[in-house]
Amino acid sequence: MKALKPAPTLVEQVHEAILSDIAAGKLRAGARIIQEQIAQELGVSRQPVQQALTLLRKEGVLSDAPGRGLQVAPMDLAHVRHMYDVRAVIEGLAFREAAAHGSASARDKGVALIRAGRKAAASGSVSAMISADMAFHHFIYGLSGNPLIVPALETHWTQAQRVMGEVLLREDKPRDIWDQHEALLKAVAAGKATQAERLARQHITEAADFMIDRLRAEQG
Repeated sequence: MKALKPAPTLVEQVHEAILSDIAAGKLRAGARIIQEQIAQELGVSRQPVQQALTLLRKEGVLSDAPGRGLQVAPMDLAHVRHMYDVRAVIEGLAFREAAAHGSASARDKGVALIRAGRKAAASGSVSAMISADMAFHHFIYGLSGNPLIVPALETHWTQAQRVMGEVLLREDKPRDIWDQHEALLKAVAAGKATQAERLARQHITEAADFMIDRLRAEQG
């Protein structure tokens, strides 16, 4: 019998809704966050909104606004670079362990995720592209068998969603990462642990270079 995943809490749902709006460009850097308005739009009380905002501030997505309240924080490219440097190492571990322990599951279930990712890219929907990318990576984390990988990358994914959204909103033809994802999946499915780790690190590093270059050009 397959274990059931716990349903996200109300705070987690509010956190994701606010983050999705930031990633999709509905809330840009400097935009003031109005707690009451968010609670009304989401149909929830102020308490889960306040807790979600506290988390987002701690994660660096929000910052104190002049006077009082919160605003969407400006993008710190040095922080983004450091984040991706750390993520490349952990992703390498995840893909290596997935190849060592989860090759059969990768072969059985991975193709559907690649297909869904290509469909999302073709749709042009920022939220769909981000969700598909996250689904693929979290699938690999599950195959790794290491329960510490997801919590270790949780904050990184919060920032990554925003970075990805900022770039995808500005690119007429977003870089199609699904060829790289397919190559990664093939390495994992074949049980090639060393190759999977190398490709994963390369994938994250190249993604960081691509996105930071685009964001720096925008800021410059």
